[in-house]
Amino acid sequence: MISHPSRHCTVELQALPSRIGQVRRIVSAQLRYWHMDSLIDRAALGVTELLTNVHLHAAPDKTCTVEIELLLDRLTVSVRDHDPRLPVVDDAEPLATCGRGLAMVAAMSESWGARPDGESGKVVWFTLPTVAPVAARPPRRLVDEVPAGAFAEVERAVELGRPQPAPARAAVAG
Repeated sequence: MISHPSRHCTVELQALPSRIGQVRRIVSAQLRYWHMDSLIDRAALGVTELLTNVHLHAAPDKTCTVEIELLLDRLTVSVRDHDPRLPVVDDAEPLATCGRGLAMVAAMSESWGARPDGESGKVVWFTLPTVAPVAARPPRRLVDEVPAGAFAEVERAVELGRPQPAPARAAVAG
């Protein structure tokens, strides 16, 4: 198997609402450049949720780094900030207007997690598969056999010099 180098894109920012939209557009443009258009919606949603968590919960500093890494079979999106508290997935009340972000990231991603980063920070990440699952292939249909007599008729017509139309036969059954 030929190994392909991974591709990286890193953006440093203050997790402010105006910058979150800008990073979402950067992630979308980078995935288009890598011809990974099918991942744009989920990656943009996930990075928005992770950056919103930094904006709402990270203390004291809203500075963070977004990294996207494309490997052969997976895209990893991570957000590194300077708050050491690891996120917790809460069960949001039915009418709550917040508290569902990480549950949404977990639902739309292949995997996700959080890990401490040094003395005073963390990385929250999620992955998306780069290839769609292979659907079960329908069984192959066999081509109907053409009787040898049909070829003999065409052969005789060519030999006699009087062209006759060959019998119409479909190449594929169905």
